[in-house]
Amino acid sequence: MNVTVRLPGVLRDIAGAGAAVPVRVPAGATVRDALDALARDLPAVERRVRDECGALRPHVNVFLGNTNIRDLALLATPLAPGAEVYVLPAVSGG
Repeated sequence: MNVTVRLPGVLRDIAGAGAAVPVRVPAGATVRDALDALARDLPAVERRVRDECGALRPHVNVFLGNTNIRDLALLATPLAPGAEVYVLPAVSGG
């Protein structure tokens, strides 16, 4: 099935990719599967999104639609065909 991973400008610049990156994943795929597919195509993005163990880096937020996957099943969150996964840097200020 096909899903779309949407990248912020900083990751697009690093990877030389567009804002929307289509990835192909098997039926029953999870967010982890989508990020694995993205990593194969754009390894520069992988190093900035997940650590050496495959966990999300603390300063990265991943959304499935409008919902942060940290409020769901994290990387085990299931995907539906046509899902949109958003990778966003954390924003803070003071």
